[in-house]
Amino acid sequence: MEILVISIVAFIGSGLSFFSGFGLGTILLPAFALFFPVEVAIGLTAIVHFLNNLYKLILVGPHADKSVLLRFSLTALPAAFLGSYLLTEVSHLEPIHTYFINGREFNIEIVKLAISFLIIIFLLFEVLPKLSNWTVDKKYLPLGGFLSGFFGGLSGHQGALRSAFLIRTGLSKEAFIGTGVETACLIDITRLIVYGSQFSKTHFFNNTTTLIVATGAAFIGAFAGNKLLKKATFKMVQKFVTIMLFIISIILGAGLI
Repeated sequence: MEILVISIVAFIGSGLSFFSGFGLGTILLPAFALFFPVEVAIGLTAIVHFLNNLYKLILVGPHADKSVLLRFSLTALPAAFLGSYLLTEVSHLEPIHTYFINGREFNIEIVKLAISFLIIIFLLFEVLPKLSNWTVDKKYLPLGGFLSGFFGGLSGHQGALRSAFLIRTGLSKEAFIGTGVETACLIDITRLIVYGSQFSKTHFFNNTTTLIVATGAAFIGAFAGNKLLKKATFKMVQKFVTIMLFIISIILGAGLI
């Protein structure tokens, strides 16, 4: 049962994330957490996420804009290390509010609220007519990389901020997705180095079947997403990213993920 549920989520999440640049880890982590302890779920999700990004790198990596990638990742990588380190320092902080739905506990946390707020700021540039044509100057790419990397290490939600920033850089749809994938791979390596020291080899070897099937399902989702990408316009991708960002900002700020 657990393999079926996790595989379906991996397939859907990977297909959606091919367009948006984020989402697989966001929805896959709760799926893993239904069947495994949270610390194990985080490690398993990180592995599937990284392997899937490597596969997507093969599909769309050549389209990445190397100039944007360099400026963005230059600050994203050290920021990811910083965020990952701070995670161990602030993980003990109490949530600012706790509530229950059907007996299940949900926590509103400061870090997730901050990410939600930043995403909404970026969304304003999509919904306000006077700001809709604004693009990000390349000199601000290091700032976007820092924010994406830092919060990626701190909470694992780096994809939404990365897409919110890169979507305004004037890249083509192929370059937007390719650049996002290459950046995600670099940050995933950084996160796995930090998280790996706390992830038992026993957890990995005891769940190899689940990992293999989930990764395979994610690969199929990415393959399908790549096929659909060829039929999509950048405007369609941009609207899809906007909708996904809005949904993520709401459920993240509400503590639902």
